[in-house]
Amino acid sequence: MKHTSSSGGRPPVPRSRSGFVGRRYERTGTEPVTARSALCLRLALVGLFAPLFVLGTVLFAALAAGAAPGDSPDQAAFVWLAVLCAGLALIALLDLWVIMRRRRRENPRPQPPRP
Repeated sequence: MKHTSSSGGRPPVPRSRSGFVGRRYERTGTEPVTARSALCLRLALVGLFAPLFVLGTVLFAALAAGAAPGDSPDQAAFVWLAVLCAGLALIALLDLWVIMRRRRRENPRPQPPRP
C-alpha cells in the first residue's frame, strides 16, 4: 500500500529533515541522533497561554476604553498592555500553526483508497 500525504502525494518528511528551510546540513555536533523537538510540550504551552493572552488583550482594551482622563494608570498604559498581550497572542498562535504543520508533515494520516 502506498503511503501518501495530503501535500501533493509526496511521502512524509522524516523528523531528521523537518527543518523550516527543508534540507539541513550534515550533523556536526554532539547531539543525539534521535533528538526531537518537544512538540507536545509546546502544544500544551500554547494551549495554556494563547487564551490567557487573548483574554488579557480584551481585558486591557476594555480598561483602556473605560479610563477617564486623570485616572491612574492612564489610558495609554492600558493600551500598551493590550498591544503587548495582542502581540504575545499572535506569537503563540503562529507557534501553534508551526506545531500543527510539523505534526502533519511528520505523521500524516493514511488516505483512504479512492474507488
